[in-house]
Amino acid sequence: MGKKILKIPITILLALVVIFATYIVFMIVTDYKPEEKTAIDIENNKNKIIKTNSAISITTFNIGYGTMDDTVDFFMDGGVMSRGTSEEKVFENLDGIEKIIKDLNSDIIFLQEVDVKATRSYKVNQLERIKKSFSDYSTNFAINYKVPWVPIPIFKPHGQVLAGLTTLSKFNLESATRHDLPGKSSFFVQLADLDRAMVINRLAVDNGKELVAINAHLSAYDKGGAIRKVQLGYIKSILEEEYLKGNYVIIGGDWNQQIPGTNAFDFTTTEKWPEWLQDIPEDFVPSGYSWAYDKTIATSRTVATPYIKGENLTSIIDGFLVSDNIEIISTKGTDQDFKYSDHNPVTVVFRLK
Repeated sequence: MGKKILKIPITILLALVVIFATYIVFMIVTDYKPEEKTAIDIENNKNKIIKTNSAISITTFNIGYGTMDDTVDFFMDGGVMSRGTSEEKVFENLDGIEKIIKDLNSDIIFLQEVDVKATRSYKVNQLERIKKSFSDYSTNFAINYKVPWVPIPIFKPHGQVLAGLTTLSKFNLESATRHDLPGKSSFFVQLADLDRAMVINRLAVDNGKELVAINAHLSAYDKGGAIRKVQLGYIKSILEEEYLKGNYVIIGGDWNQQIPGTNAFDFTTTEKWPEWLQDIPEDFVPSGYSWAYDKTIATSRTVATPYIKGENLTSIIDGFLVSDNIEIISTKGTDQDFKYSDHNPVTVVFRLK
């Protein structure tokens, strides 16, 4: 009798081992492994060419896959939630996000965390919706998260994810190239993690030069920011190379690090400094470049808890780095009080010299 009882937990244990091993093999076989550089398709491309001395605007906005509104927390940041509250809420958030973008009416738009098919956002195809809503823009999309199943949290897993970065432009996009950012998590973690990337968009200018507009989304939860430092080194080399060519260069997006010259404690909070929030090193900025950000409006909130103004720690981790052959006219954040996303958009207006 005792041996029979013992066999039951052993059988369960073996079954769990088989399931886990099968999952790992499945994840390895299906693992998304992009090349360092991949040309991506441009849809609905426009004919308009950029003119020097005319004002141009770019907005960067991490839309939080239409799910990270002010009512949610996130399990990776100390919360418990892994998905949006409902499909209806995803549509409500997307409505709000699209209205903000349309009101800004920027010439170029960098979006991060756009879901194509994901459990976390109830498989709402946000990319197709954005393309329809902004049909007067050229568009491209680059994958930075493609996994068949994220198994945590155990009782309500993050699930399937296909998501990435979207660039919209009222101007002609001559080319768009996805650059895989170096620095990866440990082998097993990386199987279910993002493949961080940036997209280099090349736009013709009427003086024969190019505007190199880069949409970027760096790593977040790497301990001590070690992976982010590797990614910054890669980005710096690209920026230096383009600057030597004489091109106009602007890179914007979600840096997932505090931009130099800003301090999260400038904004009211009752939270302590989160371990994941690192500072971008002062020596990262290449010669001939400067930051463009709005110091008065936080662009990101912590998501260990739902948002309560004055309690969640907020910081400036979204903004732009601009080459000195570009005159910055203004940089302004849009405070949507984190109602639709855990990020606020930032818009820079500039002129090519």
